[in-house]
Amino acid sequence: MRGPQRRPRIRGWGRLLPRLGGLRARLVVAFVLVAVISAVTATALAYRESRDAVLERRQDAVQHDVRSRVGQAAAAFDVPADQISLARLVGGLADGLGDGAVVVARYRSLMASSDPAADQSWITSELREAVRTRNRMSVQRVEWRGGPYLAVGTPVTFESAQPSEPSEPSGLDVFAVVSLRAELEDTAGLLDAVRDGTVPVVLLATVLALLAAGTVLRPVRELARVTRRHAAGDLTSRVRARGRDELADLARDFNRTADALEASVIELREQDARAKRFVADVSHELRTPLAAMTMVATVLEEDAAFLPPDTAHAARTVSEETARLARLVDDLMEMSRFDSGAARLNLTDTDLAEAVRATLSLRGWTDRVRVTLPHGVRALVDRRRVDVIVANLVGNALRHGAEPVALTLATDPAGDRVTVEVTDAGAGLPPEVLARVFDRFYKADSARTRSEGSGLGTAIALENARLHGGTIDAANRPGGGAVFTLRLPWRVPPDATPEEDR
Repeated sequence: MRGPQRRPRIRGWGRLLPRLGGLRARLVVAFVLVAVISAVTATALAYRESRDAVLERRQDAVQHDVRSRVGQAAAAFDVPADQISLARLVGGLADGLGDGAVVVARYRSLMASSDPAADQSWITSELREAVRTRNRMSVQRVEWRGGPYLAVGTPVTFESAQPSEPSEPSGLDVFAVVSLRAELEDTAGLLDAVRDGTVPVVLLATVLALLAAGTVLRPVRELARVTRRHAAGDLTSRVRARGRDELADLARDFNRTADALEASVIELREQDARAKRFVADVSHELRTPLAAMTMVATVLEEDAAFLPPDTAHAARTVSEETARLARLVDDLMEMSRFDSGAARLNLTDTDLAEAVRATLSLRGWTDRVRVTLPHGVRALVDRRRVDVIVANLVGNALRHGAEPVALTLATDPAGDRVTVEVTDAGAGLPPEVLARVFDRFYKADSARTRSEGSGLGTAIALENARLHGGTIDAANRPGGGAVFTLRLPWRVPPDATPEEDR
């Protein structure tokens, strides 16, 4: 059966297109935004200036045309006027102003229009008042018939006999409206042309932004790549510094920092290796004389009943301290095996409930620990190491917590983990202790120079759990007390079945 097929990855586009949310994408977006804003601003300014210029020219032309035509018509116009002369006047003016133009003339109570069917809403009150009050030509841009129009109003005056005196009004007012649709369509065409030219500008800006971003970010990408290699443990990687700009200075500073870090790490590793080797050597060298001391101390303790009281007390003390020293040396040897990678698992098909009961029984804790051990939980584990883990967790709970101590064996709902949970009813672990409870040689009470433990119990338990591929977590229960949880992978033997199914 074939698995799901992967889509082919197009590397060219992957390098060209910026990754969303990255610095390259932000640089490209900034470049494109600047280009778009510049193009839109230039287009808007050009459109506004062009439109205003076209409309101003059209307005000047209409004013000049109306003034000229009204002046010529007024020379042949007799006052007082009648309806027929008014109609003749507006007809002649409208024919000269072009298609779509409408002319209205008012003389006292008389009114004539070149298009009687057209409404006169374009003659606004402001335009009418300006013509009457100022006695001169006035212009307004109005919306009429769903489009832009230019409305012009002018009074017809008689020249005064004295040049210094103002012209006298004749009572005849002429209003004309001319369409501006053609001029606005021309400016709209200019806007479309400029807008069409914006697209290649934006595309060119995008390409230039990609090239600039690639040039600027290439050292940053190389720095990120080397940083990831350092995080993976390869401290020999360096960044190639090119040029004399700020990025080159950053690369050189990074290389100097990497040199110092590599030297420090090498020195620390050498010191740690020497320390571990020293512990292993000392532990190994102590075993031979310690074996002789243990044998002598055992003989002295067995004969303590026949010795004077002071001598008997000294013999028992020597025996206890020798046994404690033997446990410390054993713990140090165990830690040295973990450090050197020499520790190995001896996996066997184990009934975990039976193994836990044996651990508690061997140490006399059966009556002091409440257990919840389901039947049929079998797994492939190193029984000796599981015994060490459980003994350390339960021993800590009994020594440093408060009874009752409870131990629960269970399996995860997913069925891939086995958990052993040890709880006590004490005050729990302070935050500073909780953070360092698995550290080597750490003891919660630093004022105690001597204690029953070596400070390696929880560290050894954690290393044994890790050797199985598991973990140990420490926490405080909401109701009080500490809880240690061991989680081990459930390596079930192929032929193992739960007891109740057999």
